[in-house]
Amino acid sequence: MASDLELLTVGRISIDLYCDQIGADWEAAETFSKAVGGSPTNVAIAAARLGHRTAVFTKVGEDPFGAVALGELRGFGVDTRYVSVEPGTVTPLAFAVLDPPGDPQLLFRRDPPVPDFQLRPDDVDAATVAEVPILWVTASALSNEPSASTVAGMLTARHRRRHTVLDLDYRPTFWRSRAEASERIGAAVDSATIAVGNREECAVAVGTDDPREAAARLRAKGVELAVVKLGGDGVLLSSDQGERLIEPPPIQVLCGLGAGDAFGGALAHGLLNGWPHERTIAFANAAGGIVASRLLCSQAMPYEQEVVGLLEGTPA
Repeated sequence: MASDLELLTVGRISIDLYCDQIGADWEAAETFSKAVGGSPTNVAIAAARLGHRTAVFTKVGEDPFGAVALGELRGFGVDTRYVSVEPGTVTPLAFAVLDPPGDPQLLFRRDPPVPDFQLRPDDVDAATVAEVPILWVTASALSNEPSASTVAGMLTARHRRRHTVLDLDYRPTFWRSRAEASERIGAAVDSATIAVGNREECAVAVGTDDPREAAARLRAKGVELAVVKLGGDGVLLSSDQGERLIEPPPIQVLCGLGAGDAFGGALAHGLLNGWPHERTIAFANAAGGIVASRLLCSQAMPYEQEVVGLLEGTPA
């Protein structure tokens, strides 16, 4: 039943392999630690760790890493009813070296046919798409068929119900061209009530990387809440509650990967609790900061008391 879920995320999944040697480049890397990953997958994990009933709509390959990914999702408490095995495919891998730690280098191994690009309409029930309190779609799922048509159809069927979140999530290697990405992501904005992205992702979606102008253009397209992430400068939010720059908490960055996914899960937490936008973004900023201070993504997602502790100046 759709009513038993609070959040459904849609898009990619992978096994992430992080270099254990902080600051090592590809040549100096010696050992790697593995964990399930992929942005929408991590958002579902982050929200689950904050106490919510979450699921991810994705597909894994017919290989041992697919089984590992499914097992880890269950271990984090994420519902796997919409995660299936795509025959004849290989689960994607994402390698990372922390050189530099704040902006790690990534190498994706996504051998076609990529399982999480094989999403089809019959893989998820229409009632869940229409009724789940938060539908979180990542723009990278629009880059290849049949996933692109499936996701576009989900957004259309949703009828811009609150809360329909579009994570602008631009990965150049997933697209044939930046122009194609701009066209498809820009069109998807028209179906979203919330849009979340960094400067570059906003430029792809609405043609400008100026934070205030990007937020204004997103709002002009009907988005109720525009969230522009500015890295170390914080987050700009724009809604009918006004515009506000929320500064990030003071943290020591160990690994910049996964901070945005923790932000997403915490954003969902605030939305589900009906918090004012300013409180929600401050909480999400703190959650992202905690993950940036840790290695790995999924395993680093914080519990609520850790986020509250950071906000109150008494981190756990």
